[in-house]
Amino acid sequence: MYGAAGCVAGVLAGLFGVGGGVIVVPALTFVFTMQNMNQEVIMHMALGTSLAAIIMTSSSSVRAHHKRGAVKWPLVGRITPGIIIGVLLGSVLAAHLSSQFLKIFFACYLLLVAVQMFLNAKPKATRQLPGTLGVFGVGNIIGIVSSLVGIGGGTLSVPFMVWCNVKVHKAIATSAAIGMPIAIFGAIGYIINGWGDPNLPPYSLGYVQWPALLGVACVSVLTAPLGAKIAYLMPTAVLKKVFAIFLLLMAVRMFWSAF
Repeated sequence: MYGAAGCVAGVLAGLFGVGGGVIVVPALTFVFTMQNMNQEVIMHMALGTSLAAIIMTSSSSVRAHHKRGAVKWPLVGRITPGIIIGVLLGSVLAAHLSSQFLKIFFACYLLLVAVQMFLNAKPKATRQLPGTLGVFGVGNIIGIVSSLVGIGGGTLSVPFMVWCNVKVHKAIATSAAIGMPIAIFGAIGYIINGWGDPNLPPYSLGYVQWPALLGVACVSVLTAPLGAKIAYLMPTAVLKKVFAIFLLLMAVRMFWSAF
């Protein structure tokens, strides 16, 4: 069952160019619900496991972008301290929030991404990157939100960098690199904050479940190229609208499951 979730997540991630929690969290939530996992920890387990899976699935992306010289490593170094603090704060906050609240928060996030994707909204490049304090603050925000929704942060960091006149391909490459500390420290945070929770299912390390992690990560790495090939057969505008509708449906289902 985890392999099936990983297969779907991989194809959709490759097809729509979006990895991490946007696809994996809803899939894991569905699988965990089917397994009758305790409702109090379902969303926490989905978020923690998603972040852990991103560590494995994004590493190859970072290497590929680095080989092309597209990663702005100085920016990665400047924003990472804020990212780490934000992610750890987000994981602590998530541990004190109910699964119902996290589902609603995640559904609202999906709706925002869906609207942005459907309207093809892009920030105008009218600014330069802020100073050290400003970048640190942005890193905090990206880290907290990413931790609360179990994502690598691309839907937040790419628009920010484009808004600050960073070229799109460099923004995407740099976002991939930023996703690594988000995933690593996010997973660590969910492991620590879930440690000893009496509602944890078997084979769990805090809020990370190993069978789900391995099933999703291993299979999604293999199926993502298939989705990428399919993407080239569809016009970009149509692809974005289809993805927006897909996210909208997932958001509605997440809202439904929260009540």
